[in-house]
Amino acid sequence: MNRLADSLSPYLLQHKDNPVDWFPWGDEAFDKARTTDRPIFLSVGYAACHWCHVMEHESFENDAIASFLNQHFVSIKVDREERPDIDQIYMNAVQLMTGRGGWPMSVFLDHELQPFYAGTYWPPAQKFGMPGFPQVLEAIADAWKNRREELGQHAGEITSALRQLANGSEELSGSLPGEQVIQTATDQLLQVLDRQHGGFGGAPKFPHATDLDLLLRRGFASGRAELIGAAELTLDKMASGGIRDHIGGGFARYSVDARWLVPHFEKMLYDNALLGEVYLRAFQVTGHERHAHVASEVFDYLCREMVDSAGGFHCSEDADSEGVEGKFYVWTPGEVIEVLGEVRGKRFCQVYDITDRGNFEGKNIPNLPRSLDEWADQWSIALETLEGELGEDRDQLRLAREARVRPGRDDKVLTSWNSLAIKALAAGGAVLDCQAYIDAAERAADFIVSAMTRDNGRLLHAFRDGRAHLDAYLDDYAYTIEAYISLFEATGRARWIGRAVKLAETMLAHFEDNQSGGFFYTADDAETLITRNKEWHDGSLVSGNASAAMGLLKLSRLCNRDEFRSAAQRTLAAAGDVIEKQAAACGGLLSALDRLMHDSEQIVLAVSDKETLQRMRPGFLESFLPHATRSWVVGDAPDSGPLVALNQDRDAVGGQPTLYHCRDFTCEKPIVGEEEVRRWLERDE
Repeated sequence: MNRLADSLSPYLLQHKDNPVDWFPWGDEAFDKARTTDRPIFLSVGYAACHWCHVMEHESFENDAIASFLNQHFVSIKVDREERPDIDQIYMNAVQLMTGRGGWPMSVFLDHELQPFYAGTYWPPAQKFGMPGFPQVLEAIADAWKNRREELGQHAGEITSALRQLANGSEELSGSLPGEQVIQTATDQLLQVLDRQHGGFGGAPKFPHATDLDLLLRRGFASGRAELIGAAELTLDKMASGGIRDHIGGGFARYSVDARWLVPHFEKMLYDNALLGEVYLRAFQVTGHERHAHVASEVFDYLCREMVDSAGGFHCSEDADSEGVEGKFYVWTPGEVIEVLGEVRGKRFCQVYDITDRGNFEGKNIPNLPRSLDEWADQWSIALETLEGELGEDRDQLRLAREARVRPGRDDKVLTSWNSLAIKALAAGGAVLDCQAYIDAAERAADFIVSAMTRDNGRLLHAFRDGRAHLDAYLDDYAYTIEAYISLFEATGRARWIGRAVKLAETMLAHFEDNQSGGFFYTADDAETLITRNKEWHDGSLVSGNASAAMGLLKLSRLCNRDEFRSAAQRTLAAAGDVIEKQAAACGGLLSALDRLMHDSEQIVLAVSDKETLQRMRPGFLESFLPHATRSWVVGDAPDSGPLVALNQDRDAVGGQPTLYHCRDFTCEKPIVGEEEVRRWLERDE
């Protein structure tokens, strides 16, 4: 075993038996590079990464390649999910040097940790138009020995460019963008929309959850039906495609083709949390039950398959099982008929495109080329009956599939990704009236409070095998603030707002750029790297600055904290140049900007007890109100805490449910009585 054997990261532990003399990131590796005068080979990946597994098998388990690495380099292995700060910086370097990025990420560094050469996957021998990894290593070793000055100059230039990129823009505008930029961004999304298959651009296709959320938000608020239509087209095509696991629920990370058929099979917690919430949002906006059904499947998958015994949610499931990509997920007609019987099995195969020819390497990824409505019409069967019977079939196939060798799992728990799941499950439980989702969200949030929070209130980033470690990053704080707000909306428990406020105060103290506005990705007392980044753009996740701004805006209205609103405004002003020039990559920031410009509506529902809250919760929360602040008063609200300014003097009149509605600092007469409140809530339906 090498030095990775002591790691908590499943990804690093996958490499503990490699003949490569791996080091974890740290001073021991840096010191050895200097004392032996060797360059550093930095390899970054994650446990569910298919091509990371391929490169490990081909190169890092190859004795000859390992021997050369050990003789000429100091090799460092990093889990990008544990150290996203390192990943961000050196992925920027890869993109600067190659014009593209991805994992496994392979970067060569000098003794100052400056990158001078970079790439992603290299095969063990020349193919696909790529040099073999040994050729790359030999060339780097030769250049280090014979052209050190040239490498040093190049490393300095790249590092200088990385520092310019660290703020996300060459200049900070300092002024808020106008609302027109939001329309420009949504228009750009419509221009790149694939009007046949949904999604944006060509293959490979990623879900782009933040863009879909922006389309739904702006389509609803502006009345632009084409924005909602674009989001629904994409959501429907993804839901019918193979990127969705029709048997077990949840979505794979992306599709390798334009029509969402063949996924890259790994499943990530963050994708499923974000997509579950987007499908829920589509249900709220349109009232179409099919979106609620998909959201429920995603939430069921998370609660059934991804929960850690300590209460949080695991990171991911691999694409591979038994060394074969997708093996766990594909079917033949014979396998289906063996489980379901001749009649139901053949019908299932017909509906879900499972044929003798196959649609993936001779086997089949279940998908829905035709809607269930069409099949019900063709067979003259009630849609509800068909849906019910196919649901039973899917359950039987899922249970049968459990006998197969499961894909590997990254069972570490990340505060940030957990908080995305908490936020989605809390909202899902409230809107869909499913207490089990809310209970799962509260368990995970309690886990963050008990296991991922230091005595001084600071968060930790990662947990595995009973141990939490690594100081938290901006998105850990920002996502958790939004998760706690979502839990308050679902439960009426004001303690979640109290915890969100404490995190917001900590985030402002340790992450805010007090000179230029916005938030750094790392805290002011974190490890010093070659740059200190600000994250503005959405990737698979909403950017930390966008989430921070949104959470602060919500808290400012809930708690009457003007300093939170000012910090959010400073953040959006600091991002102004990025938003103006690269709006299509900033859906999260645009949603926060939209909230800032229109969040003058407040709705408080006072109820006498928790039972009444649970009874009225779906009606109170099912409508999508992107600009409104919603709050609860439950009984005497002894723990109102930071909510006292909003909730003061707003009681359940005569013990009856009472709704208080204010807009633009003007309040209407309270609505008293359960039926009266329900009528008011349903007024626009």
